[in-house]
Amino acid sequence: MIEISSKTNDHFRRWSDLSSARGIKKHSEFILMGEKLIEEFLENPNFRIKGEIVHEDLKSVTMTAPKLKGQRIPVFKLPKALFNEIDVVGTHYNLLVLEPKEIAPLTTTKAEGLEVISPLGDPSNLGALARSSLAFGASKMILTEESCSPYHPKAIKASAGALLKLPLFKIGKFADFVSNNDQIYALDMKGESVANFKWPKNVRIALGEEGPGFSGIKNLQRLSVATQSVESLNATVAGSIALYSYSCQHR
Repeated sequence: MIEISSKTNDHFRRWSDLSSARGIKKHSEFILMGEKLIEEFLENPNFRIKGEIVHEDLKSVTMTAPKLKGQRIPVFKLPKALFNEIDVVGTHYNLLVLEPKEIAPLTTTKAEGLEVISPLGDPSNLGALARSSLAFGASKMILTEESCSPYHPKAIKASAGALLKLPLFKIGKFADFVSNNDQIYALDMKGESVANFKWPKNVRIALGEEGPGFSGIKNLQRLSVATQSVESLNATVAGSIALYSYSCQHR
């Protein structure tokens, strides 16, 4: 076990950087946080583990995990005060430092099953959308250039681990992608109600950030979720309703 007591330590400085998309990209690491998420991950450790972070009251979980038997994973012990600075979502549980997988560019021109396009820049919104996407049978999630990192700790927490399970692909700017694809359905305040829509089996559905949405973007098939007494729903709530509507027709 490697003990670290100073903020100037290179490991600590690097981990402190992993609460931002820039830091995750720079160091090619992200931190998995949360007892349940870590327990589920250790049952099927499908990302390379680069280290485990504990404090004086925590025992290593990687040393006793059956699927990791025989693997040497470095364990770093921090004082509680430093540990809490790394534990940005406040789990008070062991932290795993993982190596993110390279997100492949999307090369298929046509949808295969239900595909969800996300230009969401808010980590919590992206995570919530990924959770619903996995729950309702999406075959993949497509991240645009505007999207936040799927390995952001808040995104992974909000996804309940779905971002570690969903096949992820990337494209450039959403507007550029739309200009070359005419079968993308976007949730918008104006459009055909998803309650009456006959979903194609193979479809790409996009959600926009609250506020700007898809203003000014042409070549989109627009769908809406009808509401009463409120102008609109949270983007991920509306997205979940649309995904559920699709799944009811194509189970």
